[in-house]
Amino acid sequence: MLKGVYLQRAGRAAWIAVACALLVTPVHAQKRPQAPVRQQQPAVIPSDPDEAFAALREAARKNDVERAYAISATLVDYPIPSYIEYFRIKPQMFDASGLARIDAPDDQVRAFLQRYKGEAIADRMRNDWLLVLGKKRDWATFDAEYPQFVLKDDTQVECYALLSRALKGQNVAAESRQALSDPRYYGEGCVDLIGYLVQSQQIQRSDVAYQARLALEQNYLTLAGKIAALLPDARVDGDTLATLVKMARTDPNQAVAYLGTVQGTLSRDEQGAAWGVIGQFAGKKLLPEAATYYRRQMDLGGNQWLSDDTQEWRVRAALRQGDWKQVRQAVELMRPELRAKDPAWLYWYGRALKAEGRDTEAQQNFQQVAGQFNFYGQLASEELGNRITLPARTSVSDAEANAMRSRAGFQRAQKFYAMNMRFEGNREWNWELRGMNDRELLAAAEFARRLELLDRTVNTADRTRNEHDFGLRFLMPYRDIMQRATDDVGLDMAWVYGLIRQESRFIMSARSSAGAHGLMQVMPATAKYVARKIGMNDFSPQMMGDPTINIQLGTNYLSMVLTDLDSSWTLASAAYNAGPGRPKAWRSTLARPVEGAIFAETIPFNETRGYVKNVLSNATYYAALMSGRPQSLKSRLGTVAPSPVTTTSLP
Repeated sequence: MLKGVYLQRAGRAAWIAVACALLVTPVHAQKRPQAPVRQQQPAVIPSDPDEAFAALREAARKNDVERAYAISATLVDYPIPSYIEYFRIKPQMFDASGLARIDAPDDQVRAFLQRYKGEAIADRMRNDWLLVLGKKRDWATFDAEYPQFVLKDDTQVECYALLSRALKGQNVAAESRQALSDPRYYGEGCVDLIGYLVQSQQIQRSDVAYQARLALEQNYLTLAGKIAALLPDARVDGDTLATLVKMARTDPNQAVAYLGTVQGTLSRDEQGAAWGVIGQFAGKKLLPEAATYYRRQMDLGGNQWLSDDTQEWRVRAALRQGDWKQVRQAVELMRPELRAKDPAWLYWYGRALKAEGRDTEAQQNFQQVAGQFNFYGQLASEELGNRITLPARTSVSDAEANAMRSRAGFQRAQKFYAMNMRFEGNREWNWELRGMNDRELLAAAEFARRLELLDRTVNTADRTRNEHDFGLRFLMPYRDIMQRATDDVGLDMAWVYGLIRQESRFIMSARSSAGAHGLMQVMPATAKYVARKIGMNDFSPQMMGDPTINIQLGTNYLSMVLTDLDSSWTLASAAYNAGPGRPKAWRSTLARPVEGAIFAETIPFNETRGYVKNVLSNATYYAALMSGRPQSLKSRLGTVAPSPVTTTSLP
């Protein structure tokens, strides 16, 4: 296998010293004696078919071949035979650690793909099989199957497809650079692709060093070590930049000092990459020096192997400092695909042009974004002098909605939702939506509403392009309960609905991995705290499944947070997601008051940054729905002023 050839070069790679330092196992761990093997009794197979199906699903998740086979044999007449068969075959394709096996049962897979051709589960099976085929280098079969893979949403499969082409003599360097942008999804296939491309001289050692550094930036140490092992010779820059990444993550100023001692050993491009990494981590820590570090990077020539994160934080650091010239330059230096992917950068580029008096060009940028129903579409529309209104409503007939009942994918989805298997349910539902026109999407959304699948209602209605129904996009269930709860504490109901839409999509049974529960995703400790504060003496955690109690406790807590944060919807939305202490710390680093949109864009947590934007964008549309009048997102965002860090008693 190619991978084995690449790894022979590990001893000569400059990055290996770094990888070893990061990955070494403590001596005491290496000497730990193995526990004696115990004979375990076979796990009991549930007698209830749905419980047995859930157990089969879990066995497949663990790639437990024997248990999956034993359970599947008991589910002869189960109503979803395709999934029984998939869960039986899939563990034979991957080992316990999730890596593809080269002895997978190809004939069983072929029969499965033929039997369930056109279904979502067949595409899932083909995805799995392509990973196996790539692993064992069966390129003839891989090349025949890859064009039939519909979703093409697996980066590792894409890497294998590029590797197959490269092995046939095609130059795939440019396409590979586009594909290799997020190390989270690389897997074995992408490491093998990088290795072959450097071996065949389609890419340079700088490409490999960049990929290793990209993995280090995201703290994927094992992956960084594997990529580093592909470098054909040793040089100091690998060690230096890896050390800088580690330093910058914890203390950017220490990294600056270190760079001062070693920059003479680095090329101009390497120095630029170093300043970019330091700027990224300084930006994420909201240090005012971040913009200065980025200026040094830009003075060295612009984009020296900078990650997407580094390029995006170059804009954010300039925004936070109010340097519109640097905002413009930073957006102009972004790689085109990154710039086009997020409407944020078109909007902020327009704002930078406007600040420089280039109004005509600014308007052109705003016009490109203003038609989008999202945070930056709304802001761009306001820059053009418009307030936020709703598009004309398209209604569908009962017959159109009822026609959705006969679709097999929706029927399978309903079965999965009934068993609280949302992943499989969503996959079947979304697969059925492919190729639908706007009226069909609205009919499917209305069908979901009648089934009380409210998250599917919202997500399906969100897909329309020209015909819309914002009553389906922005549902308002539990309206009476919400009205009483928000009136009791004086909250804007549009804001609360906007928050619930983002938190749970109105799934009453929703639970987060951290234990947050219900419509408003209230944490157990927070629920107890609020219940005690409002005198709910009979409270028990089981009560959070009641929408009235969930909304009552959630709105009371939201009111407490809003009061604690100067009645700022921007700060309070951030606090509801990240905890009240964090937005206080973030605003304490401000040198001057900033508009709420800039504060939202420069929140250092990816999840919270998106959360705040979505909640306030949602709230603006809810306000338009409820009032029937045009609205302003900018007024909701307001201005965020600096303040000292203060403690809070809120959980």
